[in-house]
Amino acid sequence: MNRENDLGRTLALLLLTLPICALLYFLPDTLFGYKVKKVDLLSDFKVREDKILLDSLRHQLERMDTVRVDSVALRDSLARVTGIDSAALALRDSLYQAAYAVAGADSSGARIEDYSLGHIGLKRFFAALRNRDKLGRPVRIAFLGDSFIEGDIVVADFRSEMQKAFGGRGIGFVPVTSVAAQYRPTVEQRSEGWITWSMLTDHTHGYTLPGMMFEAEKEKASLHVKTTHRYPEIQEFSSLKLIYERNEATEMRLVCDASLDTIQTRLPATDAVTQYVRDGHFSEADFEFSNTKGFRLLGVAMEDRDGVVVDNFSLRGNSGLILGRLDSARCRALDEIRPYDLIVLQYGLNVVSDSVLNYNWYRDRMVKAIAHLRNCFPEADVLMLGVSDRSRQEMGKFETMPAVYALLHAQRLTAKQAGIPFWNVFGAMGGANSMVRFVESNWASKDYTHLGFKGGRVVAEALFEALLSEKEFYDEAERMAD
Repeated sequence: MNRENDLGRTLALLLLTLPICALLYFLPDTLFGYKVKKVDLLSDFKVREDKILLDSLRHQLERMDTVRVDSVALRDSLARVTGIDSAALALRDSLYQAAYAVAGADSSGARIEDYSLGHIGLKRFFAALRNRDKLGRPVRIAFLGDSFIEGDIVVADFRSEMQKAFGGRGIGFVPVTSVAAQYRPTVEQRSEGWITWSMLTDHTHGYTLPGMMFEAEKEKASLHVKTTHRYPEIQEFSSLKLIYERNEATEMRLVCDASLDTIQTRLPATDAVTQYVRDGHFSEADFEFSNTKGFRLLGVAMEDRDGVVVDNFSLRGNSGLILGRLDSARCRALDEIRPYDLIVLQYGLNVVSDSVLNYNWYRDRMVKAIAHLRNCFPEADVLMLGVSDRSRQEMGKFETMPAVYALLHAQRLTAKQAGIPFWNVFGAMGGANSMVRFVESNWASKDYTHLGFKGGRVVAEALFEALLSEKEFYDEAERMAD
């Protein structure tokens, strides 16, 4: 009888323990501000399953990703398009293979992976840098991205490095306002009387690179911009530009650097992207607009007439796919007044998802979006950046999301299929679990997704060094071709 009672008690205890363990598994990640370590009876099996999955995703990133130009027919075809003879293209290809004799794709972010035929994906950009004193305008870089570069994170330090090395001042394009305007430390700005339109939510209007436009809400509207002392290169600039895309009879009142001199003028009527330019020495500008019916403004540009200009076109929530909806006519008009030599694409945070490990759909759509972008700005080189590290909490511990590996692989294939250069942000950060290290060093926010300015500086400096390294290859190729 006693044995039967003991068996019954044991079974009752097991039946009681199982639902308790199940309840403990479904506890939230945090409770009363403290991290909760969940109970998972199948954790040993899941760890093994997760390890197999991660190993498979990492293996994808180790495949050979260097495009070789081995076909004489391909070289001849490219020679006709670019004007570079096939022998020079063959020489560039052999130099590229010698310079980057690696077993697979770059995992460190130390170099640019050039997937263009003949490895000329940045030729126009580096030529503009080399001949910048003869251009008669600044070398322009457009940095397109999402909240990762919001508030000028990454871009501010990249801009500073480029301007220290190649000249130029100012912060380039500034929209009328943005969700991060009050937090952006590289410019002080305020505005009143505007309706904001964004191509993320608006499918009625046409858009160009900023992805936003601002329509005067009432009879009067205003805009104030002022430089800061965050970086020496942005404290003063020599060219102030007002960029707008539609106007009927708007009157503008402009005061620069709080001077007693007031400029009053009627802006020319237009239905195309155009600009008003004022040259001098500036650090502050106050615009007031009246008779604003039909007036649509994109923003202002605060820059020099030479050196390097880097525009930050961040748009929170942007996956990059909306590039396929850019208005060609508006882009051509912008390119006329503001020609770009390099367009950098930074996307991924709004695409990567724990529930998705196949991003072929994104690759297919992004290849088409990039093709449209290149048609809109045919004289600009395009550089694609891979997704940054992003962490999730698993069993009380933060680690890289498996989806990051999957999306990074899809983005590299996107660059290969589009025939453009690629740079590995994930590798530059340090690879697996680097976001955890960034957060612990106070270089990133505790959402384990976004960088702070210190983390942005690390990424910016790595990108700058990778570009300088690639420039050395291009310079050597030019010397040998001569």
